[in-house]
Amino acid sequence: MTTNKSRILIIDDEESMREIISIILERGGFLCQTAESVEEAIRILKEQAFDAVVTDLVMDNDPIAGMKILKWIKENIPELPTVMVTAYGSVENAIEAMQAGATDYIQKPFKSNEEVCLRVRKAIEQRYLLRENEALRKERGLLKPFEEIIGTSSAIEKIKETLYRVAQLPSTVVIYGESGVGKELIARGIHRLSPRCEKPFIAINCASIPETLLESELFGYKRGAFTGAIEDKEGLLVVANGGTVFLDEIGEMPMNLQARLLRVLDNNVVIPVGGTKELKVDIRIVSATNRNLEEMVEKGQFRKDLFFRLNVIPITIPPLRERKEDIPLLINHFLKMHSSRMGLPTPKINPKVVELFINYNWPGNIRELSNFIERILALCHETEIDLSHIPDSLKQIVISRPLEQVGIENIEKIEFPPEGILLENIIEKIERRLIEQALLYSKYSQKKAAKILGLTPRSFRYRLQKYGLTQGTEDFLDKEDKDEEENQSME
Repeated sequence: MTTNKSRILIIDDEESMREIISIILERGGFLCQTAESVEEAIRILKEQAFDAVVTDLVMDNDPIAGMKILKWIKENIPELPTVMVTAYGSVENAIEAMQAGATDYIQKPFKSNEEVCLRVRKAIEQRYLLRENEALRKERGLLKPFEEIIGTSSAIEKIKETLYRVAQLPSTVVIYGESGVGKELIARGIHRLSPRCEKPFIAINCASIPETLLESELFGYKRGAFTGAIEDKEGLLVVANGGTVFLDEIGEMPMNLQARLLRVLDNNVVIPVGGTKELKVDIRIVSATNRNLEEMVEKGQFRKDLFFRLNVIPITIPPLRERKEDIPLLINHFLKMHSSRMGLPTPKINPKVVELFINYNWPGNIRELSNFIERILALCHETEIDLSHIPDSLKQIVISRPLEQVGIENIEKIEFPPEGILLENIIEKIERRLIEQALLYSKYSQKKAAKILGLTPRSFRYRLQKYGLTQGTEDFLDKEDKDEEENQSME
């Protein structure tokens, strides 16, 4: 016998039956051990590991002895497959056993030895299939819950690491961030990676629902609680039992509802509007806000006790302007997503458009970027998106940004590091930025851009070549530009 054979525990009060089943299964390639009672079987199962159990239903005149073993297995080793042996004609008992969790059943006398081996083998295979499915589900859960969180910036990577740690915990989480940064996306990711992933995820926007309706939505109501309540209605906190409730814009929740929510967090009970009976719930609360809850607490606009209960694990999502290195990835993501949804081929995007997007502040964050790209795709059916497809209003906003917003601080604010600075590099950075802005403002006319900066066409062209900005500007070098450049050279 080899150690890779499946181990079977055979349970029957009749020695002859134990021996028959053992012989059949051992000839079929299994390793067998036997037990003659419920008590002995449980003792053995506590001490040793098996791949399956084959047990008689009736033993020692106890008609539910096998059901007792099955119950113990389901409570202690739920993944262990159990094959129930029943007397011929006891189909009802077999069905009852299957409903209680038995993997399969065999009627005796056995039709054939092959049938016994086949049913045991199928039970074991089913067990491994379930294990593989569970492993695959967990693997996908580990890989996919945050795949929609696009970005490789240090800020986003740090957030992902935090989410992987906290998702497995039962603790409440509050997500801070400006509107449009993707707070609900983070909340859904936490839910998908948590042990509650198979249960409901209920999202509720506390700012978009009137106060009276919000109370009814959250807690439900009893028939006759108010005019129009013609029947009982379960609240979303009850519907989400076992899962996760996402309370978006929690800072907008009225004070009286804050008190009721605190009771849910403290006691895990919900009382419907107009009701008196407490309903037990098991939910995880994940909330989000674009407001500073601590300041609201100081101003008396938010309950301090609720703040402490919600703020167990705070997560702050930075605005898009603070992780500009992620913008190119987001652009590609939204181009593919919206093109697919519209049934269009995904167009290329000119690098100058990407640069323009990087230099824009995106006050609406990721939501604004997504909507902007969707709008461009709806209006542009060409193979490449270039600056001609970008509204002048957006270009003007980018051009008019002060240098402080593009990473060049006011000279009065500079603090020199111990190792000093490279003045030429800083000057070149400023010069390049001003040339880029001038080109955008002049729609890439070299003559107009040079005039804006007070440079001759030759001097301006020299700087274009120096900074590698000539691509895309040749077509705008009109005859008047060339003539002026030639005159300058003759002088």
